[in-house]
Amino acid sequence: MRDYTVIADSCTDYIVGKGPLDDVRLVPLTIEVGSGIHVDDATLDCGMLITTMANCKEAPKSACPAPSAFDAAIGASDECYIVTLSENVSGTYNSAVMGAKLALERNPLRKIHVFNSKTAAAGEVAVCEKIKDFIRRGLAFDEVVARTERFVGGLTTLFVLETLEVFRKSGRLSHLQSIATAALKIKLIMGADKNGNIAMRGKALSMSRALDNLVKLVKQESEKADEEHDTLYITHCACLDRAMAVKEQIAKQCSFKDIVICEARGISTMYANEGGIIAAF
Repeated sequence: MRDYTVIADSCTDYIVGKGPLDDVRLVPLTIEVGSGIHVDDATLDCGMLITTMANCKEAPKSACPAPSAFDAAIGASDECYIVTLSENVSGTYNSAVMGAKLALERNPLRKIHVFNSKTAAAGEVAVCEKIKDFIRRGLAFDEVVARTERFVGGLTTLFVLETLEVFRKSGRLSHLQSIATAALKIKLIMGADKNGNIAMRGKALSMSRALDNLVKLVKQESEKADEEHDTLYITHCACLDRAMAVKEQIAKQCSFKDIVICEARGISTMYANEGGIIAAF
């Protein structure tokens, strides 16, 4: 039997009803809210995190794992694939690259590749599952790497947030913009561009219209996607019913082989906040 290890940071969300992804080692980031530090692992209560963030005037901050944490996760593995948050929103990718170098110093003959997913949350789940799929198909290490990198290049990630408070507190949204969007109840449809940067894809005057627009964008993008992008992953942040409704709409309009619902873990919760929906394929 093939001996391999898939590692991902803790922005890789859990599949509803199943928990963490099978055969994936998660390396946790930490979240700072006020004076409190929270480790984004299985013990983190995301409901508590939402309440804590709402009661704090300061923006929450995340810290990437140390290179030694990735080195430890690699352990004695001879074939290892590491998936991280977009390099443009987190230092986790660089930390993982340094961790891989440490592991290679211990054993230069091993095979390790670090993927800058250029996405987050549901998108990282998609990348991890695709790696495992390629391995199950019997592809050699170099081919798994090459085809996964192509998959990452074709990924589509879209999201709609109920609240923009984290963006306002962190300075990514100006005070006047935050007042205007709150007063007019504007909901923004956002997405990751091909370089992993966050970009606006549209806006609506209500959450229901924003989600309708999200579904339309998913349909448009899925019609251009290749056969490897045949599974849609939807992360919800404390809004399972909303995610199920979006899944139902998309299933009626698109021809995905499968639509998988995931629940936001700590890092996804920090950014998406209660009510957020993230779709990736």
